[in-house]
Amino acid sequence: MIINHGYGMRQNYTPSLTELQAFVAAADSGSATLAARRLGLTQSAVSRSLKGLEDRLGVRLFLRQNRRLVLSDAGRLFAREARALLQALDETALRIMSFGGRRNVLRFSALPTFGAVWLVPRLAAFARSHPDVTFDIRSTLQAVDFTRDEVDFAVIRSEDREAGDILVEERLIVVAAPDLCAGTISDAELVTLPLLQQATRPNLWLDWFVDAGFDPVTIARGPRFEQFGMVLAAARAGMGIALVPEILVGDALSSGALRQVSARSLLSDTPYVLSYPERSRGLPAFEALRGWLRQDEMRGDIGAP
Repeated sequence: MIINHGYGMRQNYTPSLTELQAFVAAADSGSATLAARRLGLTQSAVSRSLKGLEDRLGVRLFLRQNRRLVLSDAGRLFAREARALLQALDETALRIMSFGGRRNVLRFSALPTFGAVWLVPRLAAFARSHPDVTFDIRSTLQAVDFTRDEVDFAVIRSEDREAGDILVEERLIVVAAPDLCAGTISDAELVTLPLLQQATRPNLWLDWFVDAGFDPVTIARGPRFEQFGMVLAAARAGMGIALVPEILVGDALSSGALRQVSARSLLSDTPYVLSYPERSRGLPAFEALRGWLRQDEMRGDIGAP
């Protein structure tokens, strides 16, 4: 008697790419003929793929009704997963194609508004002097786990000043649209106005008024937004007063779209940090970017890239 202990001898239940494409096309069109036209195949080739897939899985994926292919309960479940798999494969292929054959690809995450306003302009300057390096960037408000997430570094805010390289301190200022507030106002006046709230950092106004020695009983009055970008858009539209990092509003202040309406500012305890795992220290492209971001001239004027 032969006992098979090897995984390689197990029956393969994984559908082929051709079977998945045929199945999704037939599920979308309800016809093997229409699916064949969509895929540039013959009707018999699509039919063979559908039969092979059903045989492989051991279930009926389609019911034949009035010459149409109608998904069974199992087919509806499988269709959702198959579409997701094909979409993920397409997105991965397009992402790889975007690298254009470059060998040095840095994958990282950044806070959405900080990434767009402060980081991306600096990456553009870096890319001009390092044309062999490209980026795969995602924006997120979530914490990064370097043991799980496939990123080389992350730009975050952190109370831990040893979490990485400090890029820039965060100083908070109060801004408003000129039509809403024409001059400088006191904290006593601030509490009478709608205060735009940042949902992921709900204590910003609390910290501001506590620092001023006020009882912040009315600080939660005003609309809430998830990201600073939305807070700034609301401030420009005159919806209320915003408390935001100074580094995010340089252009808006310069253009006059917003104006600083309090003489005070507040230094937060969470600077923006370049955080990275030890494995990234072996990447020449990362070390080049790290040195670029740490240059004194890149940190001189916090309001401009």
